[in-house]
Amino acid sequence: MSVKKTIEDKLTHAFAPASLEVIDESEQHHGHGGWREGGNTHFRVRLTAAAFAGKSRVEIHRLIN
Repeated sequence: MSVKKTIEDKLTHAFAPASLEVIDESEQHHGHGGWREGGNTHFRVRLTAAAFAGKSRVEIHRLIN
């Protein structure tokens, strides 16, 4: 299973999101720490879920991590 699919599955299970977008940005990080050939190293996640209502950005970040 790909890293992207794993992220999508875990977030979907945890938050039942109204919207979820997982974007592989690995090529934009070529040469950075953790980067490796083939991608699957750096992702941007856009997630909207009812679980985040009334929570601060820090609280939401902690929930996701």
